[in-house]
Amino acid sequence: MKSQVATAIKSDVKVPFHRMLAFASTDAAGNLLYTTVTTFILYYYTDVFGLSVAAAGTVLLAARILDAFDAPVWGFIIDHTHTRWGQSRPYFLWMAFPFAIFFVLMFLSPNLSANGKFWWAMVTYLLFGISYTGVGTPISSILPNLSNNSDERIKLNSVRMIGGNIGYLITETFTLSFVAFFGGGNDLAGWRNTAIVLAVAGFALLMFAFFDTREVNTASQKAIPIMDSIRAAKSNWPWFILVVAFIFYWLGNSSRTSVLVYYTQYNLGVKGFASILNALVMFQMLGMVLIPFLVKKFSKAHVLMFGLCLAALGQIMIFFVGKSLVGLGVAWSIASIGTGISVSMPFAMLSDTVDYGEWKNGIRASGFLTAIGSSFAIKMGSGLGGWAPSMILAKAGYKAGVTQTDSALSAIKFCISFLPAIFFIIGAIVMVLYVRYEKQEATVRADLAQKRGDLSTD
Repeated sequence: MKSQVATAIKSDVKVPFHRMLAFASTDAAGNLLYTTVTTFILYYYTDVFGLSVAAAGTVLLAARILDAFDAPVWGFIIDHTHTRWGQSRPYFLWMAFPFAIFFVLMFLSPNLSANGKFWWAMVTYLLFGISYTGVGTPISSILPNLSNNSDERIKLNSVRMIGGNIGYLITETFTLSFVAFFGGGNDLAGWRNTAIVLAVAGFALLMFAFFDTREVNTASQKAIPIMDSIRAAKSNWPWFILVVAFIFYWLGNSSRTSVLVYYTQYNLGVKGFASILNALVMFQMLGMVLIPFLVKKFSKAHVLMFGLCLAALGQIMIFFVGKSLVGLGVAWSIASIGTGISVSMPFAMLSDTVDYGEWKNGIRASGFLTAIGSSFAIKMGSGLGGWAPSMILAKAGYKAGVTQTDSALSAIKFCISFLPAIFFIIGAIVMVLYVRYEKQEATVRADLAQKRGDLSTD
């Protein structure tokens, strides 16, 4: 059993910084492509590709609900994976190309009939979503197996989220400029060429992640029967609570980002200001950097609740700043600090719920639990978060490329202020239920350490 003992020892050492960077590149790649979609796809479909806002909303809802349920399937697949590279790591290699190519196909803009455009959007959006789950699930499921040390996991996740935020910052800040540059006045060509550039960058980042990440806990990486994976969720209340809260985070975040371009173009008359606001997302990094310090003084649940409430405050402020660009920038920055905390914490906390499931049920189903907790929550939340504003705008009479009615302008303003704030506040309320379970974490870790120690000497 020397190899198991060696694995146990290695799992407790500090993770080298270059491996932290490799792990960070996974989220950088994911956000570079996925954030482009969640932020701009509704606008692209309505004002560039030519779909009605109702048809675009239908695509977002139907495809997201359908492909959200592939998350547990990917979780099962990962739990049944056992290679010389580990359990989650090989998917960075295997899924990098599909992830990139389906992203490009979404923005290919073929000249089709209205019905043809609808089905092109539906199919390519669905395939991209499935491929994103194939990338996003191992990003989360690998974390419990990168280290058994809770502090190292927090550091890994913080670095990962900073990497993701860099990807987010690049696409949020420069996508519209890239479209203008690569299109030369032709929006269809601009979006297509921009998609190709971003896809190549995302592919390269995933290759770096594959070649430089390493998994521990390899002794326990055995194929888990499907029913055992499902049983890993039995009585795992902290996991369930976290999943629900994370869905509401993504509902809030997607509803605010999906209407940003509409708000700056139609309500403010300064479309380009969307890029400046997106650049201010860098304030998310401040929230992420603060996390390791906050969790030393407060419980993780309270830190997440604080982040959600701060995000809600920033969104509500947007309603009251009127057309002041400075005021809007301040409000957006405050909300971004909150979303930086809110988007980071659940990923780190999912590792704790994997431990809880193993302690409670004797089954370590990293793939299944993190697939539901990350990819399913992201897709369900972002799908509904993109659909809800589209339905509100459709009901208010929004028409692409024309002067909007007062009703449509009011709907856009509501969708960027109070709607996301409502979702964030509900998520914070849900997290109140998590506090009691966090108090058990020390006992859980001690019991699991003893169990793994006993196993290593058998």
